[in-house]
Amino acid sequence: MHIHYLQHVEFEGPGYIEQWARDQGYHISGTRLYDHQELPELEEIDLLIVMGGPMGVYDDDQYPWLVSEKAYIKHAVESGKRVLGICLGAQLLAHVLGAKIEQAPHTEIGWFPVTLETKHPLLDKIPESFKAFHWHGDMFDIPVGAVPIFKSAGCPNQGFIYQNKVVGFQFHFETTPESLSAMLASDDVDAYQETFVQSAAAIREKAHHCQRLNTYLATILTRLINH
Repeated sequence: MHIHYLQHVEFEGPGYIEQWARDQGYHISGTRLYDHQELPELEEIDLLIVMGGPMGVYDDDQYPWLVSEKAYIKHAVESGKRVLGICLGAQLLAHVLGAKIEQAPHTEIGWFPVTLETKHPLLDKIPESFKAFHWHGDMFDIPVGAVPIFKSAGCPNQGFIYQNKVVGFQFHFETTPESLSAMLASDDVDAYQETFVQSAAAIREKAHHCQRLNTYLATILTRLINH
């Protein structure tokens, strides 16, 4: 089993996904797009994971590698690969599936509940509501043919599943205390004055929720791979 992730910025790596893959004895590798690394042959990959980042889906002029990345993701989906997108990664997935990406009703940064909208075998035994970690200002529309799976008070579209092999999460299942610290160091969240943005101190205080999220993600990844 070969898992490959696409990374957009230094401070948003695979987080818990790397530990999970190694615990299962799977090979995991990554492409640091911000370092202009080349994309691998799709034939070598069993599961493609597209990570988050502060840039937008349409920022091709500022980040020219987005053009080749989008084509790569589209090819992966059309080839029947299993693909997981997280935050920006989910927006990129939705985009290549023809959906619109736009500003969310609220910027969400911190620990806020998400609610399960549609039951699906990949989400079996995942609670109907739980606190997830968010860090986004944009959101995706649900692609045609996809199933909406999560929503929150600040954002109506928090996840989707397409053809049982392609999954997008607007929030961060993969967050660890270490990756949380890296994200907080990348931006001054205390400068925000918005309803769904918590202080850095409040975010750190709830870092213990990471372990529970990681457990849910392990369950979903296992089902996605074996589905």
